[in-house]
Amino acid sequence: MKSAVETISPTRVKLSIDVTFEELKPYIDGAYKTLSTKINIPGFRKGHVPAAMIDQRVGRPAVLDEAINSSLSPMYAAAIKEQNVFVIGRPTIDITKLVDNEMFSFTAEVDIRPELKLPNFSEITLTVEDVVVSDDEVAEQVDLLRKRFGTLSTVEKAVANGDFVTIDLVATIDGKEVEGGTANDISYEVGTNRMVDGLDEALIGLSAGESKRFDTQLVGQQDNEKGEVEVTVKAVKKQDLPELNDEFAKLASEFDTLAELRTDIQTRLERVKHLEQGAHARDLLVEKLIADVEIPLPENVITDEVNDHLEKEGRLEDETHRKEVTEEVTKSLTQEILFDNIVQAESVSVNENELTEYLVRASQRYGMTPDQFIKEVSEAGQITTMVAEVSRAKALAGVLSRVKVVTTSGKSVNLEELAPKQEAAPVAE
Repeated sequence: MKSAVETISPTRVKLSIDVTFEELKPYIDGAYKTLSTKINIPGFRKGHVPAAMIDQRVGRPAVLDEAINSSLSPMYAAAIKEQNVFVIGRPTIDITKLVDNEMFSFTAEVDIRPELKLPNFSEITLTVEDVVVSDDEVAEQVDLLRKRFGTLSTVEKAVANGDFVTIDLVATIDGKEVEGGTANDISYEVGTNRMVDGLDEALIGLSAGESKRFDTQLVGQQDNEKGEVEVTVKAVKKQDLPELNDEFAKLASEFDTLAELRTDIQTRLERVKHLEQGAHARDLLVEKLIADVEIPLPENVITDEVNDHLEKEGRLEDETHRKEVTEEVTKSLTQEILFDNIVQAESVSVNENELTEYLVRASQRYGMTPDQFIKEVSEAGQITTMVAEVSRAKALAGVLSRVKVVTTSGKSVNLEELAPKQEAAPVAE
């Protein structure tokens, strides 16, 4: 098999493939075998009809058609590999020549990932905010810790923000109680707005034994269908917090003094903000690269992906939604092309440990065990996609370590620790 590639545009190529009949012979033999199971000829069992008889009955062109159709996919795949073409679209294939017992030729036009001219990353400077942890932020974390060790006591008073209450709830629509809409003895902190919209406002001013009705959007009901909720206060409670001293530090942590506890909280907050600083730098780098690097996009791929998405939703005629999906697909494809070019330029590979670590983290996000998640991903044929995601993140972290990052006050920021270290053999994709 011989192949050649012609560049039509930065995002599209034309492959020309010539196949000899010697290379086509296994597919011709397969075609005869397939056709022999589909035709009935007196004196011959299905699957055992001679080739000459098949030529007489259905014709040699039908055999060649069957053989060529079955050979196109593997021949096309071989040409892609031979020409080192990174395909991201569906090909348009045309048979250009067919001479029986000699050869056949075909062409395949297909969208590809464009090759980008990437900048010298070491010449890029990014500016991020300084890491500053205020006394108020430390105090807020200390207060949250105190609340974890607080105790509740019943009081005789009207409900106010910050109080804890024990309540009953009954939800109705048009006077009829909603199935599953009753809840009793719920403990709730007023002012957190963590339950039903309007509940906090309804509770303010009520005392134990009093009730109030209010309209709200009920969870699980049809859009715009509102219901009515009756809330009854059974008890009002205040939270008693432990005194803020060294004894509390010993109770709530491994430290002996309150000063040590506050220092530890300060250190932890600084660590979190440094991670946020690194994430911000990464986002700034991506924004800069997308703005500065010319990234041609294959419009056919975008159109096909948008249409597939809208067809699954049954919204092909929804032009407003089409615009939204087009923007999302365009943004996603732009980033994928950029990241994959960085992966190639940086010769990034993914080892087993990195892939396993990624899959374990992903399984937690989906609430599945690692073994169950890996099994489902493997059965869905998504391992290659996962490897691509890990390699893109690894490549971006690698180039980010070479970018100069400074704070608004001029301090240099070292983000090299964000780059994963390769410690094992790469995963075969």
